[in-house]
Amino acid sequence: MRKTSAIAVGICGALFVGYCIYFDRKRRNEPSFKKRLQDRRRKQRLATKGDGLSYVPSQKDSEAMQAIFLEQIQLGEEFLAQGDYEIGVDHLSNAIAICGQPRQLLQVLQQTIPPPIFHLLLRKLSTISV
Repeated sequence: MRKTSAIAVGICGALFVGYCIYFDRKRRNEPSFKKRLQDRRRKQRLATKGDGLSYVPSQKDSEAMQAIFLEQIQLGEEFLAQGDYEIGVDHLSNAIAICGQPRQLLQVLQQTIPPPIFHLLLRKLSTISV
């Protein structure tokens, strides 16, 4: 009895490993796999580069400030839509940091993003300002 159960467990284990190898090969040979992998890696590189504002123009250059502000808002919205809440909140906090009217922006964000994400944003802003 013990020997047959050990053989059965061994066969099940071998079948499981075989299925994992088959599934991995099938996944890697899918045409869109490499494209999705490259997109994911590019977004991760942007996220690691974009954790802080690498270039902040002077307050007098309003066009550049507005462009960076809009870029940070857009990146924040994209990452929030993908489910990367921490990175999205980082970008939104960058936008708030360079915004001319942060209180009004916070009011708009409070109405547009879900409460748990907004509280995460508030926690991030409190750690930055302290």
